[in-house]
Amino acid sequence: MTRETKLNDPARAGDPAPGLPAVEFRTVSKRYGAVAAVDRIGFTIERGTLVTLLGPSGCGKTTTLRLIAGLELASEGRILIDGEDVTHRSAAERDVSMVFQSYALFPHMSVMDNVCYGLRASGIKQARAEAMAAEKLAAVGLSGFERRLPSELSGGQQQRVAVARAIVLEPKVLLFDEPLSNLDAKLRRRVREDIRGLQQALGLTVVYVTHDQEEALAVSDRIVVMHSARIVQDGTPRDLYERPANRFIADFIGNANLLPVTVQRQDGAMARVALGGATLQLPHRDLPAGAFEIAVRPQAIRLRAGGPQPGELGGVIRKAAYLGSHMEYQVELMEIGTEAFVIDGDVGTPLAPGTAVGVAITADGAALVPADEAA
Repeated sequence: MTRETKLNDPARAGDPAPGLPAVEFRTVSKRYGAVAAVDRIGFTIERGTLVTLLGPSGCGKTTTLRLIAGLELASEGRILIDGEDVTHRSAAERDVSMVFQSYALFPHMSVMDNVCYGLRASGIKQARAEAMAAEKLAAVGLSGFERRLPSELSGGQQQRVAVARAIVLEPKVLLFDEPLSNLDAKLRRRVREDIRGLQQALGLTVVYVTHDQEEALAVSDRIVVMHSARIVQDGTPRDLYERPANRFIADFIGNANLLPVTVQRQDGAMARVALGGATLQLPHRDLPAGAFEIAVRPQAIRLRAGGPQPGELGGVIRKAAYLGSHMEYQVELMEIGTEAFVIDGDVGTPLAPGTAVGVAITADGAALVPADEAA
């Protein structure tokens, strides 16, 4: 069924079979000559969830989004939307909508005309199109802005017009391509909250692309992390932050300190782990006795002025920076010959460079990762 048919006769649209994912990739590749932009990836996206494709520039996340949209066609594998194979269908036949990085609003059209554009192109009569557009503008908090031009709106308001224009078509999947990259830091936070709120309130299925780890952690039900054209971990924000699958994930998400350790033995679900002269009890993650690394979050390191006490490492403050709500330190860990990045909420009694400190690591901010695994 085409989008035009669905919009003109909603009763004929039907509901997809229960239990089918909104999007499914089955061993999908996209190649440009000998170069693989996406290499044999597979994942599913459940209806009503927001899933973020996250990774550094060139990892394949935007190509994956374009494969969902039909703006690129797969070289291998199958792509299903609501259980229907759309691998070889055009973008117009896939019933998805995209919100672009630049918003792509028509500058000479009013807000109402921008939101109505896709409806009118689908053959919807003007009166009905405007009623449908007004409903979606109300949903994004822009009632009363219908006759304004895009140039008369803030960046955040323009973003919401772009969202209204996309959701008025009632797509099966809504796609966001780096939607906040043109906004300043404060507005980025507000608009990402707006997007997440709308997604949850309207039960939208959203695929969201970003390279910003904090943004991904804030908005996502699940995060699919990509690197070198492949998926390296797929899980909830908490899974990725607290249980990184490898060194790349640990280093990419949350500024982890990667420190050398020795797994001494397993005891049930836990392992006894030696870090210099200190020991930790951590989930063993199926790692045997031997040399590995732990990923330690900056907030999980506690500093105390003076020499190390039992269970602590000895360190020296090398750099200190005041950031208003917290201090950031670079601490040389003398015993293991490396530095650690530390975030400390105590801004009242900062530690000066050159201060000797005892360094303690809280186990709930540390996770074992294989020392020799590369993503």
